[in-house]
Amino acid sequence: MAQKRVLIAGAGFGGIAAALTLEKNKTRELKIVLVSAKPHFEYRPALYRVVTGKSPLEVCIPIREILEGREVEFIVDTLQDINLAQKTARGAWGANYAFDYLILALGSETAYFNISGLEEFSFGFKSITEALRLKRHLHKLFEDCSKEKNPDEKVCLLHFVVVGGGASGVELAGELSKYSRKLAREHGVGEELITIDLIEAAPRILPALAPKISEKAARHLRQLGVNIFTGRPMEAQKLEEIKVRGLSMKTETVIWTAGIKPNSLYQKIFGLAFDSKGRILVDEYLQAKNFKNIFALGDGASTPYSGMAQTAIHDGQSVAKNILRDLEGLPLIRCRPQKPYNFIPIGSGWALASLGRITLYGRVGWFFRRFADFRYFLSILPFKKAILAFRSGKTLCESCEICLPES
Repeated sequence: MAQKRVLIAGAGFGGIAAALTLEKNKTRELKIVLVSAKPHFEYRPALYRVVTGKSPLEVCIPIREILEGREVEFIVDTLQDINLAQKTARGAWGANYAFDYLILALGSETAYFNISGLEEFSFGFKSITEALRLKRHLHKLFEDCSKEKNPDEKVCLLHFVVVGGGASGVELAGELSKYSRKLAREHGVGEELITIDLIEAAPRILPALAPKISEKAARHLRQLGVNIFTGRPMEAQKLEEIKVRGLSMKTETVIWTAGIKPNSLYQKIFGLAFDSKGRILVDEYLQAKNFKNIFALGDGASTPYSGMAQTAIHDGQSVAKNILRDLEGLPLIRCRPQKPYNFIPIGSGWALASLGRITLYGRVGWFFRRFADFRYFLSILPFKKAILAFRSGKTLCESCEICLPES
Protein backbone atom coordinates (compact mmCIF):
# COMPACT_ATOMS: atom_id res chain seq x y z
CA MET A 1 0.00 0.00 0.00
CA ALA A 2 1.36 3.43 -1.02
CA GLN A 3 2.12 5.80 1.83
CA LYS A 4 -0.66 8.30 2.54
CA ARG A 5 0.04 11.89 3.62
CA VAL A 6 -1.89 13.79 6.26
CA LEU A 7 -1.35 17.55 6.19
CA ILE A 8 -2.31 19.34 9.41
CA ALA A 9 -2.68 23.09 8.86
CA GLY A 10 -2.20 24.81 12.20
CA ALA A 11 -0.61 23.86 15.53
CA GLY A 12 -3.09 25.11 18.08
CA PHE A 13 -5.01 22.88 20.48
CA GLY A 14 -6.78 21.00 17.67
CA GLY A 15 -3.80 20.58 15.37
CA ILE A 16 -1.53 19.34 18.17
CA ALA A 17 -4.21 16.90 19.39
CA ALA A 18 -4.66 15.52 15.87
CA ALA A 19 -0.90 15.14 15.31
CA LEU A 20 -0.27 13.35 18.62
CA THR A 21 -3.26 11.03 18.22
CA LEU A 22 -2.27 10.10 14.67
CA GLU A 23 1.36 9.53 15.61
CA LYS A 24 0.50 7.36 18.59
CA ASN A 25 -1.59 4.98 16.48
CA LYS A 26 -0.16 5.31 12.99
CA THR A 27 1.28 2.64 10.72
CA ARG A 28 4.17 2.87 8.27
CA GLU A 29 1.71 3.70 5.53
CA LEU A 30 1.01 7.13 7.03
CA LYS A 31 3.12 10.29 6.74
CA ILE A 32 2.14 13.12 9.12
CA VAL A 33 3.08 16.70 8.21
CA LEU A 34 2.30 19.57 10.60
CA VAL A 35 2.60 23.12 9.24
CA SER A 36 2.42 26.18 11.48
CA ALA A 37 3.27 29.85 11.00
CA LYS A 38 4.96 29.85 14.42
CA PRO A 39 7.67 27.58 15.83
CA HIS A 40 5.88 27.44 19.17
CA PHE A 41 2.51 26.38 20.58
CA GLU A 42 0.70 29.07 22.55
CA TYR A 43 -1.19 28.03 25.66
CA ARG A 44 -3.65 30.91 25.47
CA PRO A 45 -5.57 30.19 28.69
CA ALA A 46 -2.51 31.55 30.52
CA LEU A 47 -2.05 34.75 28.48
CA TYR A 48 -3.49 36.89 31.27
CA ARG A 49 -0.63 35.77 33.53
CA VAL A 50 1.97 36.94 31.00
CA VAL A 51 0.40 40.40 30.90
CA THR A 52 0.49 40.62 34.68
CA GLY A 53 4.13 39.84 35.29
CA LYS A 54 4.58 36.08 34.97
CA SER A 55 6.97 34.18 32.70
CA PRO A 56 5.93 33.62 29.07
CA LEU A 57 7.44 30.12 29.21
CA GLU A 58 4.09 28.75 30.39
CA VAL A 59 2.39 30.11 27.27
CA CYS A 60 5.13 29.70 24.67
CA ILE A 61 6.09 26.03 24.22
CA PRO A 62 8.42 25.02 21.34
CA ILE A 63 6.58 22.62 19.05
CA ARG A 64 9.74 20.62 18.48
CA GLU A 65 9.75 19.83 22.22
CA ILE A 66 6.19 18.53 21.93
CA LEU A 67 7.10 16.39 18.91
CA GLU A 68 10.51 15.24 20.18
CA GLY A 69 10.92 11.53 19.49
CA ARG A 70 7.71 11.39 17.46
CA GLU A 71 7.38 10.63 13.75
CA VAL A 72 5.79 13.91 12.74
CA GLU A 73 7.40 16.22 10.20
CA PHE A 74 7.10 19.78 11.48
CA ILE A 75 7.43 22.74 9.11
CA VAL A 76 7.37 26.43 10.01
CA ASP A 77 5.57 28.12 7.12
CA THR A 78 2.57 30.36 6.51
CA LEU A 79 0.11 28.74 4.16
CA GLN A 80 -1.06 31.11 1.42
CA ASP A 81 -3.38 28.92 -0.62
CA ILE A 82 -4.96 25.47 -0.51
CA ASN A 83 -6.26 23.74 -3.65
CA LEU A 84 -8.73 21.06 -2.59
CA ALA A 85 -9.18 19.68 -6.10
CA GLN A 86 -5.45 19.17 -6.64
CA LYS A 87 -4.84 18.29 -2.97
CA THR A 88 -1.95 20.70 -2.54
CA ALA A 89 -1.17 23.62 -0.23
CA ARG A 90 1.25 26.45 -1.01
CA GLY A 91 3.46 28.13 1.57
CA ALA A 92 4.76 31.69 1.84
CA TRP A 93 8.01 30.93 0.02
CA GLY A 94 6.45 28.88 -2.75
CA ALA A 95 6.81 25.42 -1.23
CA ASN A 96 4.02 23.00 -2.14
CA TYR A 97 2.65 20.41 0.27
CA ALA A 98 0.72 17.51 -1.21
CA PHE A 99 -1.82 15.62 0.88
CA ASP A 100 -4.27 12.75 0.81
CA TYR A 101 -5.97 13.95 3.99
CA LEU A 102 -6.19 17.57 5.11
CA ILE A 103 -6.97 18.82 8.61
CA LEU A 104 -7.85 22.52 8.74
CA ALA A 105 -6.92 23.65 12.25
CA LEU A 106 -5.80 27.25 11.73
CA GLY A 107 -7.96 28.59 14.54
CA SER A 108 -9.25 32.14 14.67
CA GLU A 109 -8.10 35.73 14.56
CA THR A 110 -9.32 38.97 16.08
CA ALA A 111 -12.52 40.45 14.64
CA TYR A 112 -13.01 44.23 14.92
CA PHE A 113 -16.51 44.43 13.40
CA ASN A 114 -15.63 47.60 11.45
CA ILE A 115 -15.68 49.68 14.64
CA SER A 116 -14.02 53.00 13.89
CA GLY A 117 -10.46 53.29 15.26
CA LEU A 118 -10.58 50.00 17.14
CA GLU A 119 -7.94 48.04 15.24
CA GLU A 120 -5.61 51.05 15.13
CA PHE A 121 -5.72 52.08 18.78
CA SER A 122 -6.71 49.05 20.86
CA PHE A 123 -4.59 46.23 22.26
CA GLY A 124 -5.35 42.71 21.08
CA PHE A 125 -5.26 39.73 23.41
CA LYS A 126 -4.83 36.58 21.32
CA SER A 127 -1.09 35.93 21.17
CA ILE A 128 2.08 35.99 23.23
CA THR A 129 3.30 38.94 21.14
CA GLU A 130 0.19 40.97 21.98
CA ALA A 131 0.40 40.03 25.66
CA LEU A 132 4.03 41.15 25.96
CA ARG A 133 3.27 44.38 24.09
CA LEU A 134 0.45 45.12 26.51
CA LYS A 135 2.67 44.43 29.53
CA ARG A 136 5.34 46.85 28.27
CA HIS A 137 2.62 49.45 27.70
CA LEU A 138 1.33 49.08 31.28
CA HIS A 139 4.79 49.64 32.74
CA LYS A 140 5.32 52.72 30.58
CA LEU A 141 2.01 54.19 31.72
CA PHE A 142 3.00 53.94 35.38
CA GLU A 143 6.42 55.39 34.62
CA ASP A 144 4.80 58.31 32.77
CA CYS A 145 2.26 58.79 35.55
CA SER A 146 5.01 59.06 38.16
CA LYS A 147 6.39 62.06 36.22
CA GLU A 148 3.08 63.66 35.17
CA LYS A 149 1.98 66.84 36.99
CA ASN A 150 -1.53 67.25 35.54
CA PRO A 151 -4.05 65.39 37.80
CA ASP A 152 -6.52 64.81 34.95
CA GLU A 153 -3.82 63.34 32.76
CA LYS A 154 -2.74 61.03 35.59
CA VAL A 155 -6.28 59.64 35.81
CA CYS A 156 -6.39 59.12 32.04
CA LEU A 157 -3.06 57.28 32.06
CA LEU A 158 -4.24 54.80 34.69
CA HIS A 159 -7.72 54.19 33.26
CA PHE A 160 -7.80 50.65 31.84
CA VAL A 161 -10.76 49.52 29.74
CA VAL A 162 -11.28 45.83 28.97
CA VAL A 163 -13.88 45.33 26.24
CA GLY A 164 -15.53 41.92 26.26
CA GLY A 165 -17.08 40.20 29.26
CA GLY A 166 -16.36 36.65 28.16
CA ALA A 167 -13.81 34.42 29.88
CA SER A 168 -10.73 36.23 28.51
CA GLY A 169 -11.97 39.68 29.49
CA VAL A 170 -13.09 38.58 32.94
CA GLU A 171 -9.77 36.82 33.63
CA LEU A 172 -7.74 39.83 32.52
CA ALA A 173 -9.82 42.42 34.37
CA GLY A 174 -9.60 40.42 37.60
CA GLU A 175 -5.84 39.98 37.38
CA LEU A 176 -5.26 43.61 36.34
CA SER A 177 -6.86 44.75 39.58
CA LYS A 178 -4.09 43.30 41.74
CA TYR A 179 -1.26 43.82 39.25
CA SER A 180 -2.00 47.50 38.59
CA ARG A 181 -1.87 48.21 42.32
CA LYS A 182 1.46 46.41 42.55
CA LEU A 183 2.82 48.60 39.73
CA ALA A 184 1.49 51.70 41.48
CA ARG A 185 3.44 50.83 44.64
CA GLU A 186 6.60 50.05 42.67
CA HIS A 187 6.45 53.36 40.79
CA GLY A 188 5.35 55.49 43.72
CA VAL A 189 1.94 56.29 42.25
CA GLY A 190 -1.28 56.57 44.26
CA GLU A 191 -3.51 53.51 43.90
CA GLU A 192 -6.59 55.75 44.02
CA LEU A 193 -5.75 56.94 40.49
CA ILE A 194 -6.41 53.48 39.02
CA THR A 195 -9.69 52.71 37.27
CA ILE A 196 -10.51 49.36 35.66
CA ASP A 197 -13.67 49.11 33.55
CA LEU A 198 -15.08 45.94 32.01
CA ILE A 199 -17.43 46.60 29.08
CA GLU A 200 -19.87 43.97 27.76
CA ALA A 201 -22.48 44.39 25.01
CA ALA A 202 -24.72 41.62 26.39
CA PRO A 203 -27.00 42.15 29.41
CA ARG A 204 -24.51 40.34 31.68
CA ILE A 205 -20.90 39.18 31.72
CA LEU A 206 -20.11 35.54 30.90
CA PRO A 207 -23.35 35.33 28.87
CA ALA A 208 -22.61 31.74 27.79
CA LEU A 209 -22.88 30.56 31.41
CA ALA A 210 -25.86 30.40 33.75
CA PRO A 211 -27.06 33.75 35.18
CA LYS A 212 -26.24 32.62 38.73
CA ILE A 213 -22.61 32.00 37.73
CA SER A 214 -22.39 35.34 35.93
CA GLU A 215 -23.70 37.18 38.98
CA LYS A 216 -21.23 35.52 41.33
CA ALA A 217 -18.35 36.36 38.99
CA ALA A 218 -19.56 39.97 38.72
CA ARG A 219 -19.80 40.26 42.49
CA HIS A 220 -16.22 39.08 42.92
CA LEU A 221 -14.95 41.44 40.23
CA ARG A 222 -16.60 44.37 41.98
CA GLN A 223 -14.96 43.31 45.24
CA LEU A 224 -11.64 43.56 43.40
CA GLY A 225 -12.47 47.11 42.34
CA VAL A 226 -13.53 46.43 38.74
CA ASN A 227 -16.39 48.52 37.33
CA ILE A 228 -18.78 46.53 35.12
CA PHE A 229 -20.85 48.05 32.32
CA THR A 230 -23.27 45.69 30.56
CA GLY A 231 -25.57 46.32 27.61
CA ARG A 232 -22.95 48.73 26.23
CA PRO A 233 -21.75 47.80 22.74
CA MET A 234 -18.63 49.63 21.65
CA GLU A 235 -19.15 52.32 19.01
CA ALA A 236 -15.79 53.98 18.29
CA GLN A 237 -12.27 54.57 19.56
CA LYS A 238 -9.85 57.45 19.19
CA LEU A 239 -6.28 57.84 20.44
CA GLU A 240 -7.30 58.76 24.02
CA GLU A 241 -11.05 58.16 24.01
CA ILE A 242 -13.50 55.29 23.72
CA LYS A 243 -17.21 55.54 22.97
CA VAL A 244 -19.70 52.91 24.05
CA ARG A 245 -23.47 53.19 24.09
CA GLY A 246 -24.32 56.16 26.30
CA LEU A 247 -20.74 56.72 27.53
CA SER A 248 -17.52 58.42 26.51
CA MET A 249 -14.34 57.53 28.41
CA LYS A 250 -10.86 59.06 28.44
CA THR A 251 -8.22 56.34 28.36
CA GLU A 252 -4.98 55.32 26.68
CA THR A 253 -5.59 51.60 27.21
CA VAL A 254 -8.40 49.71 25.52
CA ILE A 255 -7.95 45.93 25.52
CA TRP A 256 -10.17 44.20 22.98
CA THR A 257 -11.26 40.68 23.91
CA ALA A 258 -14.76 40.80 22.42
CA GLY A 259 -14.49 39.31 18.97
CA ILE A 260 -12.97 36.49 16.95
CA LYS A 261 -13.47 35.17 13.44
CA PRO A 262 -12.17 32.05 11.66
CA ASN A 263 -8.76 32.29 10.02
CA SER A 264 -9.01 34.46 6.90
CA LEU A 265 -7.31 31.82 4.73
CA TYR A 266 -10.46 29.70 4.83
CA GLN A 267 -12.37 32.22 2.72
CA LYS A 268 -9.76 31.88 -0.03
CA ILE A 269 -10.18 28.10 -0.35
CA PHE A 270 -12.39 27.41 -3.36
CA GLY A 271 -15.27 25.02 -2.75
CA LEU A 272 -15.72 25.38 1.01
CA ALA A 273 -19.15 26.30 2.37
CA PHE A 274 -19.60 28.56 5.39
CA ASP A 275 -22.18 29.44 8.02
CA SER A 276 -23.23 32.99 8.93
CA LYS A 277 -20.19 33.36 11.23
CA GLY A 278 -17.72 32.38 8.51
CA ARG A 279 -17.10 28.92 9.96
CA ILE A 280 -16.67 25.93 7.65
CA LEU A 281 -19.77 23.78 7.29
CA VAL A 282 -18.95 20.20 8.27
CA ASP A 283 -20.79 16.90 8.50
CA GLU A 284 -21.11 14.64 11.54
CA TYR A 285 -17.55 13.37 10.96
CA LEU A 286 -16.13 16.93 10.76
CA GLN A 287 -15.55 16.55 7.02
CA ALA A 288 -16.03 19.76 5.04
CA LYS A 289 -19.35 19.81 3.22
CA ASN A 290 -19.12 18.11 -0.20
CA PHE A 291 -15.54 16.93 0.41
CA LYS A 292 -14.17 13.58 1.50
CA ASN A 293 -10.95 13.46 3.53
CA ILE A 294 -10.98 17.24 4.11
CA PHE A 295 -11.59 17.89 7.81
CA ALA A 296 -12.15 21.13 9.74
CA LEU A 297 -12.05 21.51 13.50
CA GLY A 298 -11.87 23.94 16.38
CA ASP A 299 -12.68 27.64 16.00
CA GLY A 300 -13.07 27.38 12.23
CA ALA A 301 -15.66 24.58 12.17
CA SER A 302 -19.41 25.11 12.39
CA THR A 303 -20.02 22.92 15.43
CA PRO A 304 -21.56 23.31 18.90
CA TYR A 305 -19.10 24.74 21.47
CA SER A 306 -16.74 25.97 18.74
CA GLY A 307 -14.20 28.45 20.11
CA MET A 308 -13.26 26.46 23.22
CA ALA A 309 -9.87 24.77 23.67
CA GLN A 310 -11.50 21.58 24.96
CA THR A 311 -13.66 21.44 21.82
CA ALA A 312 -10.63 21.78 19.56
CA ILE A 313 -8.81 18.99 21.43
CA HIS A 314 -11.85 16.70 21.22
CA ASP A 315 -12.27 17.51 17.52
CA GLY A 316 -8.59 16.85 16.79
CA GLN A 317 -8.66 13.46 18.47
CA SER A 318 -11.91 12.49 16.71
CA VAL A 319 -10.63 13.49 13.27
CA ALA A 320 -7.36 11.61 13.80
CA LYS A 321 -9.20 8.43 14.82
CA ASN A 322 -11.44 8.65 11.76
CA ILE A 323 -8.49 9.06 9.42
CA LEU A 324 -6.94 5.93 10.94
CA ARG A 325 -10.24 4.08 10.53
CA ASP A 326 -10.50 5.18 6.91
CA LEU A 327 -7.01 3.86 6.22
CA GLU A 328 -8.12 0.49 7.60
CA GLY A 329 -11.24 0.49 5.46
CA LEU A 330 -13.54 0.94 8.45
CA PRO A 331 -16.59 3.26 8.55
CA LEU A 332 -16.14 6.65 10.16
CA ILE A 333 -17.53 7.31 13.63
CA ARG A 334 -19.69 10.35 14.33
CA CYS A 335 -17.97 13.08 16.32
CA ARG A 336 -20.31 13.70 19.24
CA PRO A 337 -20.09 17.24 20.64
CA GLN A 338 -19.02 17.40 24.27
CA LYS A 339 -20.02 20.37 26.37
CA PRO A 340 -16.76 21.76 27.76
CA TYR A 341 -16.10 22.61 31.38
CA ASN A 342 -15.25 26.21 32.24
CA PHE A 343 -12.35 27.18 34.50
CA ILE A 344 -12.20 30.96 34.86
CA PRO A 345 -9.72 32.55 37.30
CA ILE A 346 -10.75 35.97 38.61
CA GLY A 347 -7.87 37.47 40.54
CA SER A 348 -5.13 35.60 42.36
CA GLY A 349 -6.22 32.41 44.11
CA TRP A 350 -9.90 32.65 43.11
CA ALA A 351 -11.65 30.94 40.20
CA LEU A 352 -14.96 29.50 39.14
CA ALA A 353 -14.99 25.94 37.86
CA SER A 354 -18.22 25.07 36.04
CA LEU A 355 -18.33 21.26 35.86
CA GLY A 356 -21.68 20.46 34.32
CA ARG A 357 -24.28 20.63 37.08
CA ILE A 358 -21.72 21.59 39.71
CA THR A 359 -19.92 24.93 39.94
CA LEU A 360 -17.09 25.51 42.39
CA TYR A 361 -15.85 28.92 43.47
CA GLY A 362 -12.91 30.47 45.25
CA ARG A 363 -9.77 28.58 46.24
CA VAL A 364 -11.29 25.21 45.30
CA GLY A 365 -12.16 26.51 41.84
CA TRP A 366 -8.61 27.84 41.54
CA PHE A 367 -7.20 24.41 42.37
CA PHE A 368 -9.33 22.79 39.66
CA ARG A 369 -8.17 25.38 37.13
CA ARG A 370 -4.49 24.85 37.90
CA PHE A 371 -5.01 21.09 37.84
CA ALA A 372 -6.54 21.44 34.36
CA ASP A 373 -3.48 23.45 33.26
CA PHE A 374 -1.06 20.82 34.58
CA ARG A 375 -3.05 17.95 33.14
CA TYR A 376 -2.86 19.51 29.68
CA PHE A 377 0.90 20.06 29.88
CA LEU A 378 1.29 16.40 30.85
CA SER A 379 -0.71 15.36 27.79
CA ILE A 380 1.70 17.03 25.35
CA LEU A 381 5.09 17.09 27.12
CA PRO A 382 7.40 14.71 28.98
CA PHE A 383 6.91 14.86 32.75
CA LYS A 384 9.90 17.09 33.59
CA LYS A 385 9.10 19.58 30.85
CA ALA A 386 5.43 19.62 31.87
CA ILE A 387 6.51 20.48 35.44
CA LEU A 388 8.75 23.28 34.10
CA ALA A 389 5.97 24.77 31.97
CA PHE A 390 3.50 24.59 34.85
CA ARG A 391 5.88 26.20 37.35
CA SER A 392 6.62 29.02 34.90
CA GLY A 393 3.14 30.32 35.65
CA LYS A 394 4.43 31.41 39.07
CA THR A 395 7.79 32.79 37.93
CA LEU A 396 8.08 36.58 37.87
CA CYS A 397 9.19 38.18 34.61
CA GLU A 398 8.91 41.97 34.62
CA SER A 399 9.36 44.60 31.91
CA CYS A 400 11.14 47.47 33.66
CA GLU A 401 14.07 47.79 36.05
CA ILE A 402 11.94 49.41 38.76
CA CYS A 403 9.69 46.35 39.02
CA LEU A 404 12.37 43.66 38.83
CA PRO A 405 12.48 41.52 41.99
CA GLU A 406 15.51 42.03 44.20
CA SER A 407 18.14 39.32 43.78
